[in-house]
Amino acid sequence: MTTHQSIWTDLTGVAFSQGYLDAGGIKTRYLMSGSPDKPLLILIHGTGGHAEAYVRNLASHGEHFWTVAIDLVGHGWSDKPAIAYEVADYGRHVLAILDALGRDRAHISGESLGGWVAGWIAVNHPDRIDRLVLNTSGGWTAHPEVMERIKRLSTEAVTDPTPERIRTRLEFLMADKSKVNDDLVETRRAIYAQPGFAEATRRILCLQEMEIRRRNMFSDAESASIKAPTLVLWTSHDPTATPEEGRQIAARIPGARYVVMNGCGHWPQFEDAETFNRIHLDFLRGR
Repeated sequence: MTTHQSIWTDLTGVAFSQGYLDAGGIKTRYLMSGSPDKPLLILIHGTGGHAEAYVRNLASHGEHFWTVAIDLVGHGWSDKPAIAYEVADYGRHVLAILDALGRDRAHISGESLGGWVAGWIAVNHPDRIDRLVLNTSGGWTAHPEVMERIKRLSTEAVTDPTPERIRTRLEFLMADKSKVNDDLVETRRAIYAQPGFAEATRRILCLQEMEIRRRNMFSDAESASIKAPTLVLWTSHDPTATPEEGRQIAARIPGARYVVMNGCGHWPQFEDAETFNRIHLDFLRGR
């Protein structure tokens, strides 16, 4: 018998909350597990994503960390102001979230764009980050064919947010396309159908333009300046860059640990949550 897969199924048994906070004037939505007496862990999704990218990680991480998965500015159910949406804009938003949560520092783990933002904080505000996880991260590679595909799929999905187009956009993230369930499709469809979301997406896709992307990418000197203990986590089937490119990123960061997860695409934390949670928690807990 095939069982219905749902975000609520993923969250069964998880003590979590959903809420909004004011991060420097930006209404910011979050999913939260764990308690404030634990070290803070911020989880950051990728381009066009939202906090539900981490629904399969909240339970295990909430046991050890005050775990906060966010909707970046311009994304999900957070505010979508008319700003530039370059990496520094996202980085300042995350720092404002730390301030709103009353913390000077946090572990920061980001997937794709989220890793790029986490890396920016590690380079520019090293006093505010404890451990850094770069999960199939942007910021080091620029492949025109990948950028064009992301731009096309995202634009189609937000201008005509049908279940079929939303599913196609989500399938881009997965090595096993069957991992895209109906509930995840509907969650993203509701987000993409918000008034004004297409215009917001046009702005956030600026990093898929080569000139803008290149001026936001990390130099070798910036990579070498990262002092936070770093995990670079890649996958065998990432659609944005090869495992060898992931290895090269890790080689640029002093002392970085490099791990490849097999059988996953761009969302390993969702596709193989059991393996991801083990690797991720071992690193974050200093094992």
